[in-house]
Amino acid sequence: MDAIKHDIVDDRVIIGDGTDAQTWQDWQGLQQLPVFNIKTAFPEGRRVCILAPHPDDEILGCGGLVQQLVAQGNPILIIAVTNGAASHPDSTQYTSNDLNDLRPQETQAALHVLGVAEHVERIALNLPDGQVYQQQNSLYLALEHIIHDQDILVATFAQDGHPDHEGTGKIAEKFARDHGLLCYQVLIWAWHWAVPHDARIPWSRAQRLELSLTEQQKKRDAINCFKTQIEVDPTTLNPPILSTHAIERLCKAGEVYIC
Repeated sequence: MDAIKHDIVDDRVIIGDGTDAQTWQDWQGLQQLPVFNIKTAFPEGRRVCILAPHPDDEILGCGGLVQQLVAQGNPILIIAVTNGAASHPDSTQYTSNDLNDLRPQETQAALHVLGVAEHVERIALNLPDGQVYQQQNSLYLALEHIIHDQDILVATFAQDGHPDHEGTGKIAEKFARDHGLLCYQVLIWAWHWAVPHDARIPWSRAQRLELSLTEQQKKRDAINCFKTQIEVDPTTLNPPILSTHAIERLCKAGEVYIC
């Protein structure tokens, strides 16, 4: 994929194939992370609000967690920060208007594949794709009208390497701190640019969510619902946004949350 570069992300650049899934899988440090216990992290009955910078991040990051939370009985709200309408510049196959409709539809299809669609609510904030970092104040103000006193927030890692992910993570962190709420952050693009033992990731605060084989397969099948992101654009011949390398990392490395 093309490099995602921005002054904000500094050395956390998404370029090339990144660290391969097997390297992460072989790293003992990953296996030795404390287990993320959802029974204690998400008390029964508490609503969980997942902030997704783009449609697909709620599945790429939290596809396993969502399955387990629904089984536990926690209400779930997905807050779609943007509709991901800028993912295919210059494309005539996927114009911004097309993507504005298609990408939320892909999320719904993925939730059905996970078997959780009836238990998950979704709200779209419609912030401009690619400008979340610049519009953090708008995101914060929007959350004030959505988040309840006992909600638990889940967002992308505040240093995930994509400006929209980092803006979302920073605001979720700040909002939770200001309002005395729990907030967990999930690694998504960090698996790409980071390496085992990478000092840029606070491993001391990281916990690993264990997924059953069934949960892993459902997550993989759900990711395949995002056709706009996993297929070559025939009008530009640009490679998929989500390469097979990226999908393997997200399915094999499991889900790691910064707590």
